[in-house]
Amino acid sequence: MKKLIVHGGNRLSGEITIGGAKNSTVALIPAAILADTPVRFDSVPDILDVHNLMVILESMNVTSKFENDILDIDPTNIKEAPLPSKAIKSLRASYYFMGALLGKFNRAIVSFPGGDNIGPRPIDQHIKAFRALGAEVTENDGTVTIKTGENGLHGAPIFLDMVSVGATINAILASVKAPGTTTISNAAKEPEIIDLATFLNNMGANIRGAGTDVIRIEGVSSLRAQNTHTIIPDRIEAGTYLSLAAAAGDGILINNVIPEHLDAFLAKFEELGCDLIIRQDSIYVGPSKNLNPIQVKVMPFPGFATDLQQPITPLLFKAKGESTIVDTIYPKRIKHIAELNKMGANIESFDAEEGIIKVNESLDLHGAVVEAGEIRAGASLLIAGLMASGTTEIREADNILRGYGSLVKKLTNIGANVELVNQESVTKDIEPE
Repeated sequence: MKKLIVHGGNRLSGEITIGGAKNSTVALIPAAILADTPVRFDSVPDILDVHNLMVILESMNVTSKFENDILDIDPTNIKEAPLPSKAIKSLRASYYFMGALLGKFNRAIVSFPGGDNIGPRPIDQHIKAFRALGAEVTENDGTVTIKTGENGLHGAPIFLDMVSVGATINAILASVKAPGTTTISNAAKEPEIIDLATFLNNMGANIRGAGTDVIRIEGVSSLRAQNTHTIIPDRIEAGTYLSLAAAAGDGILINNVIPEHLDAFLAKFEELGCDLIIRQDSIYVGPSKNLNPIQVKVMPFPGFATDLQQPITPLLFKAKGESTIVDTIYPKRIKHIAELNKMGANIESFDAEEGIIKVNESLDLHGAVVEAGEIRAGASLLIAGLMASGTTEIREADNILRGYGSLVKKLTNIGANVELVNQESVTKDIEPE
């Protein structure tokens, strides 16, 4: 594991270019094994999740090459094989191999995935979708076995009891080559689902309604890639750097952004009183002062994203009053709170079941030794560290690297003083400067 050393207090300025969406990429890579030809992706983020997914591909005799943001995958010689449990358990999105393998071979055996521990995230809706398509699903000692009878999969109506991005994606992957018509009702609407459907449709799939709550799929017998698929910009990375820019910047331009993907987030920036100039594919954030407290309620897209409730939190420390965050999706997503309090923040969680967080003005942040319990918690600690006086040591920084490509390079380009070092190196006691 690595740790991130953040020397705070510098005012930051310049430009940052956003990479391809992590949450698209981790679905697109498993989807690639459904193809009957090699596949190429552009704008692939250089994050740990990509490299772990490449390890999983290798275990199935699927070759891949990643260079200069381009990922080539050749699934033409794919073989069924046990998937490496270490790589599977390192990221939750590995569960997309359930749907992809089921769609490819009519069967799948996958260890229960790992990833961020941010409270219960059951896969019951995934299993419901697989069963509706004609599969039998069993679970034993953390391994999920999915198989079909002699007739294989078939199109079917699927109604998700709750909106689930993961279940929607897995249902698409499993059904895209299943004969007949599949209808996914109460589907998630995230841009990443549209990105996945676009990729599959460009290979010959027949998917309609992606981005709405009803998706209709006519199964096809073959998927063949014709062109490079360019992954959409990462709206969560963009939101994180927007928060950083408003919290510690003297004028930062965020490039490669689709503002429409951030409507709910940008609305809260307007309420805060941040200085924004929104253009077609970029957003300028000027120095933000005299901010107002706000109320944030996390909701499924197009609402305020759960992945942005932690990155926006350090910015709320600058607001004159008490802000409230309610995470209705992952109410136990509070790993950042105790760590931010070590840095002098005034923030607390009131109801673990309702996900209520109170954030008060905290202008005297100082460096401390903290731990990134998961990706977005780590992002909030990074932003706080840049705002704080003194030096902050963020341990378990590999968690941050799972979601933010070229992190140190992007930060140093805008004047931040940060470095990534091995966690095993000697740590001196860090005191506020």
